[in-house]
Amino acid sequence: MKIDRRAALKNLTSFFLASPLLHGQVGLPKQDPLLDPINIWDFKELAREKLDPIAWDYMDEGGKDEVSLGENRQAFNRIILRPRWLTDVHDIDVSTELLGHKMNFPIYICPAGGKNCFYPDGELETARGAVEAGAHMITNGGIDDLVSSGKGPKTCWHYTIGGQFSRRSAMLNFVERVEDAGYSGICWTVDNMLVSHRERSIRNKFVRTWCNEGGVPRNDEGQVIFKKGDTDKTWRSDVYPSRPFPMPTWDNLKQLRDMTDLPIIIKGVLTGEDTEMCVRYGMSAAVVSNHGARQIDHTGSTIEALPECVQAAGGKMPVLIDGGFRRGTDVLKALALGAAAVGIARPYLWGLTAFGSRGVARVLELMRVELALDMGMSGVARINDIDRKLVRIRGWSP
Repeated sequence: MKIDRRAALKNLTSFFLASPLLHGQVGLPKQDPLLDPINIWDFKELAREKLDPIAWDYMDEGGKDEVSLGENRQAFNRIILRPRWLTDVHDIDVSTELLGHKMNFPIYICPAGGKNCFYPDGELETARGAVEAGAHMITNGGIDDLVSSGKGPKTCWHYTIGGQFSRRSAMLNFVERVEDAGYSGICWTVDNMLVSHRERSIRNKFVRTWCNEGGVPRNDEGQVIFKKGDTDKTWRSDVYPSRPFPMPTWDNLKQLRDMTDLPIIIKGVLTGEDTEMCVRYGMSAAVVSNHGARQIDHTGSTIEALPECVQAAGGKMPVLIDGGFRRGTDVLKALALGAAAVGIARPYLWGLTAFGSRGVARVLELMRVELALDMGMSGVARINDIDRKLVRIRGWSP
């Protein structure tokens, strides 16, 4: 029997109108909310919605005018990819090696303070996320038991800002504890000897110990609760900078180097001169970093400082980088400019805030996949295939 087009269309419309899908009898399967964010920026919005506004400002802010905070992102737009076609990229491998350890992908977890303001047991949850993702981690501490049990991140460096280095005995105790727990290295951040003016937190009268006590305390009316003595702990902009002990110097670094065979990584380098000093003092690696733009402002972006530091290292030690990385293309550009690996902080904090350890792992997985896809579309299938020819820099002289 022949059916003309109009009749066929009428029958098809009747079928769809009678379908149970239209009347809600059969719905799409519910998806794990973890899978709803499709990129790192989506996790940022989820974290912003979930956090107390004061805790959000503490996570999101930079130093003073936040110029470097913006430039950490803006600088990536001046680096242009130069893709090459007709190369075999059917099998893309993003694994690499760093200081004798295999990395499943060249993205690692940076240290970040105040995690308990964002999620309960934040450091431990972050470590569990690193384990799930198979990622390297620099920890602020507090996960010694997990690391010593052998169930922690496969490669985990212990972070310090040098507070343990005012006396030789304290330095030795720190080194012995790190070694006994089974950490893979020591990461010394050198750009945090004095605490910057973070003006959002100053205006919010943020109390840093809140992050040790479960977050920003509020009453039933939503008002912030200040306990006795809290006003002495808030950030202020009228306190003259001072420290009770002399600050660590390169001589302290030499003492540390002589005390342990563990790799020592110096974080916070922004110049070729300091990179050369790291080489001279036998450091295992240097991290180009401006502390997430939370310390001294007007330093420019870290990706802008990277070529100078890579050149100064001269291949004698790997140079890592962090600061503003949100996309696979960001990571690819840093690798092309000579970085051995890239660290992230706020992205995994957004994942942690929204979903705990699962969110940390998911953020890392999304960045890993983006990197692999961007490598393939640029014509490189292996990390070792990435070189300086992959990028050009617009209006930017070295």
